[in-house]
Amino acid sequence: MLNCPEQYSLPNKLRTPGTSMTRQKTFLVISALGEDHPGIVNQLSQAVLDHGCNIEDSRMTVLGGEFAAILLVEGKWNTLAKIENTLPELERQLGMTIISKRTGERASGRNLLPYAVDVVSMDHPGIVNNLAGFFAERSINIEDMATSTYAAAHTGTTMFSVHITVGIPADIHIAGLREEFMDYCDGLNLDAVLEPLKG
Repeated sequence: MLNCPEQYSLPNKLRTPGTSMTRQKTFLVISALGEDHPGIVNQLSQAVLDHGCNIEDSRMTVLGGEFAAILLVEGKWNTLAKIENTLPELERQLGMTIISKRTGERASGRNLLPYAVDVVSMDHPGIVNNLAGFFAERSINIEDMATSTYAAAHTGTTMFSVHITVGIPADIHIAGLREEFMDYCDGLNLDAVLEPLKG
């Protein structure tokens, strides 16, 4: 079990009177992977609820025959510890591989503009790598990505779609970046859109 860093919680008696210190939120990231079957989400969420914690963010999907979930659970350090202690039993009950890691609130030092990227093309190897390379070369962070394949309505051709959320530094010229990105995607026969992320 991971010990909670002291920075997460400072007892009241140790706080200086008159200071405006706010308690940092404490989080546990839980990753679960295993054969898909009904009831997984119910049991995972119930375990969180039973220990007085809250799922603040999550991603869950079925990949092939496997169910994958990532949960960001918020709670007091001691209630998160209780969840950590129950994970081996939950892993056994669900027949899944479950790992966890303590984390804190995300640092918000950089001034980043959230943008959405949507790309569609005929399926072929290297699409994700090419897109990731474009943004990495410009020090633009990929914050979220979802990909899928599907059959085109009339031809049955296998298509590939990508939805990406990126954080673009405020000092980057957006119009110039968009033009570069569109030219780059045109060269790869990718239909692409880069636009501000809608609330």
